[in-house]
Parts: sequence; structure tokens; C-alpha cells
Amino acid sequence: MATTMPPWLKTVFGAPNALYRHGMGGMLGKRFLQLTHVGRRTGVEHTVVLEVLRYDRSNGEAVVVCGFGESAQWLLNIGANGDARVSFGRTPHRAEVRLLDTDEAVDVLRHYERRYGILQPVLRKLLSKLAGFDYRGTEEDRRLLVEKLPLMAFRPA
Repeated sequence: MATTMPPWLKTVFGAPNALYRHGMGGMLGKRFLQLTHVGRRTGVEHTVVLEVLRYDRSNGEAVVVCGFGESAQWLLNIGANGDARVSFGRTPHRAEVRLLDTDEAVDVLRHYERRYGILQPVLRKLLSKLAGFDYRGTEEDRRLLVEKLPLMAFRPA
């Protein structure tokens, strides 16, 4: 599902990209990662900065959400050629990619929401916009959301 973003939201989402572009992506710690992928039709290398919903220090796995659903270009490109490299501010390293199953994705989303504390209403509004329905943070809503916006995990290869 493709959705259009208001200009102010594009600016907010673009801030981490600017930091990575200027070699300062490491300042973001493990909160964001830069994904490098290769175009399925063009063969051109692309990068996108994604927010990390969960990071597992024990194995280096980072979980992100496909905010534009199954039509996200990076998701389509990785699906076509399997080439994914991830960076947390340094040199990109090859990554294994996996789609989280519904139960694991719901659990990740639940914990991610808790981290937002008093800002949960803002997060829910954003998730509503991305998912195309009024997301209230219920278990039923979480299940519906992860069906529309898959969660993907990247682990060092």
C-alpha cells in the first residue's frame, strides 16, 4: 500500500538520511540503520535510513517496519535479488533478511510502543497514516498493522 506523506513529515523522516549522508549516522546509535539495496530493474545501488524497532545485541539483529507495506521499493529490491547491506554509521555489512511471523511482529510492535511512553498518541497517529486505518494500539490493531506493514529483521551475514 503506497501512501503520500505531507511535506513536514518527509522533512522529519529525512533528518536521519541527512546525518548518514554527511558521515554522521553513527550519532544515531542503534536507533536507526542505513540499508543499502540494489535496484531490481536498474542494478543501481540505493540507500534508505530506517528506524529500528528492536535491536538484539546478542546477535546484531535489527528489526524494522516496512512503512509503505509490501510495495516499499527496498523490500521489492531485496525480494528480487536478496542483496541487503546494513550500517549503523560505519561501513555497510552484508545482512541476512527474514520476515517476522505475525506473533513475533506483534510482540516487537507492542514493546516498541511502550518505549514511546507519553508520545504513544503521536506514534499511533503516524501508524494510522501509514497503515490506512485508525490504529488504537489494541492487540487486534497490532495484528492488522503487521499484516499491512510487514516487519523485517536484518542480521549480520
